[in-house]
Amino acid sequence: MSQDYKKKEETFSDSYSENVERLEERLALDVSFDVGVRNLSILGRELSIYYVTGLTDNEYLIEILKELMDLDARGRKTGDVHLAIKNHLTHVQVEETNSMDDAITQMLSGLVFIIHEGSEQAFIVDVRMYPGRGPEEPDTERVVRGARDGYTENIILNTGLTRRRIRDERLRHEIVQVGVRSKTDICISYIDGIADPDLVAIIKKEIEAITIDGITMADKVIEEYIVKQGYNPFPLVRYTERPDVAATHLLEGHIVLIVDTTPSVIITPTTLFHHVQHAEEYRQSAAVGSFLRFMRFTGIMFSLFILPFWLLLATNQYLLPEVLSFIGPEEHKHIPIVLQIIFGEMGIELLRMAAIHTPSPLATALGLVAALLIGDMAIEVGYLTAEVILYISLGAIGMFATPSYELGVALRMVRYLFIISVALFKVPGFVVAFLIFIFFLSSTKPFNKPYLWPFLPFSPPEMWQILVRATVPSLKWRPSIVNPQDKVRQKPSS
Repeated sequence: MSQDYKKKEETFSDSYSENVERLEERLALDVSFDVGVRNLSILGRELSIYYVTGLTDNEYLIEILKELMDLDARGRKTGDVHLAIKNHLTHVQVEETNSMDDAITQMLSGLVFIIHEGSEQAFIVDVRMYPGRGPEEPDTERVVRGARDGYTENIILNTGLTRRRIRDERLRHEIVQVGVRSKTDICISYIDGIADPDLVAIIKKEIEAITIDGITMADKVIEEYIVKQGYNPFPLVRYTERPDVAATHLLEGHIVLIVDTTPSVIITPTTLFHHVQHAEEYRQSAAVGSFLRFMRFTGIMFSLFILPFWLLLATNQYLLPEVLSFIGPEEHKHIPIVLQIIFGEMGIELLRMAAIHTPSPLATALGLVAALLIGDMAIEVGYLTAEVILYISLGAIGMFATPSYELGVALRMVRYLFIISVALFKVPGFVVAFLIFIFFLSSTKPFNKPYLWPFLPFSPPEMWQILVRATVPSLKWRPSIVNPQDKVRQKPSS
């Protein structure tokens, strides 16, 4: 095991020169250009301010320097230099520590720390200003009506966006650091009195047990640690970049994890049906929201089953009644239908990947290539039939209607399983593959919560709320899946 995982915590000594020497060695001030120190002489004592360029707000830092210099210029005598310096640090957040490790970690997070001669304590002042963009509407969660702000890569800004929507003193934002070298900030957000305290304790324990050197991939790494996902392709937590969505889940009793350097936050615990919800449903009337939800569910089911079911009927014409005898290709190509479907599916997947990596000015050209070469020319040459292209397109549209990107990819993988099962074993293959799919989902229990709830185990009232977008005044109770401490969402009208 590396020495960084088990080294003893280092503290400041009462020797100012010794502290300066140790800090110069640990911070490599003569090597790293962005780590700086400003040395002053205040009230006859030597003083040093350590900072990181690019992470601090220079205006705040200059104001502190002015105040300290003015303190020395007054020429007043004082018997407690430490207290005098503390009282002239013009900032609302000033802490003291005797841990050199803690001071350095805070400095590398954008704060500054101040040491002075004759003291074993260091002042830590929060003057950070992280570089980043402003709140913008997330590309993957757009709505016709509603808020246009979204989470950013700045954890401080993200907690503020949440706090703005929930002005409750019981909203807790507990921060921990993960990564022996990266020391990434993670905020555990929940509402005390609503969220399950046992689940909060479990998540804290799982996060604090992480001993990796760094989590540069941020939230996804945290997910893999806390839910033990392994090779399960289905998302076991929900991601969102919308503060209103996160705030809604907090009020229901969920826990939100905000990881610094990433604009998406983690919502847990969640079930399969949490991943098919969209904010647009709640920005419209209940009737319109129910219609949108029904169309979305239909598209998702279509995308999952239409291709394997069509393949089953096209290759087994005896299953078709006479009125549906038109189903299936009129002419047979040299390439078997199942291979045509697989090649078409692979083409759609490669186009999706290419679209992600294609610069915007070239997106139009990519669309022309997809439409002309892969679509029209493949039919003209005889590689694919028109009917195969039609059903592949319908399946792709349904997948793109899935609000959760992670769920969409997982369902595409399952669709391959259905197609191959139908091609090899026909009707029994389709039935067995479907049963395996349902059994796998029903056996998945992140945080010991059934993934198919409220379908399995069946809960009629909450299943109705999944199928139909209920009006907000009718929602009297919080979902039982999160085990809320306060089950009543709003008191019944008298």
